[in-house]
Amino acid sequence: MKIYGFEKLVVWQDARQLCSLLYKNTKDFPKDELFGITSQIRRAGISITCNIAEGTSRWSQKEKIRFIEIAYGSLMGVLNCTILASDLEYLSDETYLQIREKVDQVSFMLTNLKKSFENKSGEG
Repeated sequence: MKIYGFEKLVVWQDARQLCSLLYKNTKDFPKDELFGITSQIRRAGISITCNIAEGTSRWSQKEKIRFIEIAYGSLMGVLNCTILASDLEYLSDETYLQIREKVDQVSFMLTNLKKSFENKSGEG
């Protein structure tokens, strides 16, 4: 089986773990949130991984940067939804902190990946 470049990236692997964590911890959210915060946080989590995969496969550095910026925006959407879910007591403090830690890790790596692409394009 062929392994694609994005699959080797630690940032994609961590974002994938974050997405799994989100799915596992939103399955018990209230049913009336299915099309609200549950859907929103899951779609944002998927968006992170998809944009890393798609962006890193682009030919131009400018396009790569744009997709990483979109992934970062989706990551902030995940953080926002996580904070709200914690406020609504849908998440335990322990789970909230676990998700928040993973968000911090992915944020750091996305920032560094973007800087790497900027350096290659001469924009940094």
